[in-house]
Amino acid sequence: MDRDPEAVAVVIFDRAPLFETSVPMSVFGMDRSASGAPRFRLLAVAGEEGPITTTGDLVVSAPHGLDALELASIIVLPSWRNTAERPPERALAAIRAAHAGGATIVSFCLGGFVLAATGLLDGRRAVTHWFHAPTLAAMYPRVTVDSDVLFIDDGDVITSAGTGAALDACLHLVSRTWGAKASAAISRRMAMPPRRQGAQAQSLQGELPLPRPVEKFADVMAFAVEHIADPVDVDLLARKAMMSRRTFDRQFRCVAGISPMQWLLHQRVLFAQRLLEESDQPIDSIARQSGFTNGIALRRHFQRHLGTSPLRYRLNAQSALAARQRHQYRSDHGTDRLRDAQ
Repeated sequence: MDRDPEAVAVVIFDRAPLFETSVPMSVFGMDRSASGAPRFRLLAVAGEEGPITTTGDLVVSAPHGLDALELASIIVLPSWRNTAERPPERALAAIRAAHAGGATIVSFCLGGFVLAATGLLDGRRAVTHWFHAPTLAAMYPRVTVDSDVLFIDDGDVITSAGTGAALDACLHLVSRTWGAKASAAISRRMAMPPRRQGAQAQSLQGELPLPRPVEKFADVMAFAVEHIADPVDVDLLARKAMMSRRTFDRQFRCVAGISPMQWLLHQRVLFAQRLLEESDQPIDSIARQSGFTNGIALRRHFQRHLGTSPLRYRLNAQSALAARQRHQYRSDHGTDRLRDAQ
């Protein structure tokens, strides 16, 4: 069945926490196309019959049923109400069928228990909130549960911890599917801090940030981005911030959640992603413009950050763009099944 590449289904269950449920709706449900983001089609799907309540006894009404999962290319399971309770079999069957039909399945926090119940996590490495990780591992021994990282991208399945990690996973998914430029546009509109990578720890040790920490490093971050092709290093950034290297490292980590060097490398990879999406320049040229010595260095860091090569990333971005254009053409010249379903 032809899935809409812009359609994102969010499956809502009774008594699931509101925050995790609202995260994908905030990312995919707002029209930010004027800022360069895609125009998504959000499908709020009721995962079970009856009234659906959430935090504070708020009652919500989802306009779609489980049959809408046949239309979506991305299906998000944001949460679940009780680790000891098995999710409805009809919902599990619909999720399995959607995955078999080519949809990418994403879970946040307790939503990982729904995904595990489908069997789609068997033999995979997955993450949930550190508090619930031992329970998930005990209930589903065929799943390799990692309680340390923020999110894990396993291709057709993405799992994440809760709250802020869910936002990180969504922005990562946007970057992977629609490109770094689209992810950056959404991040800016949401006033998000520097996007964290999946391998970062769920909990950070150390002192609390100083007052107004983002403003403290805004000029330094802007300088690094503006001079991304130059031989900028952490020592130079520390001098720009008028701090010792040790103090700069410590306070920057409190703000961004990663070291200055990790952040700088991520910015270089992000810049390279945009060039790969928007130009046909050779890899070595893109590497130099992104601040890497050559294409070999770019490939090494691309593999570490994104799990793929620059060439494969370019091919995937071109393929995704072609798929969206084909779907748009069919929508403009044929029956729009999504509109019919609504």
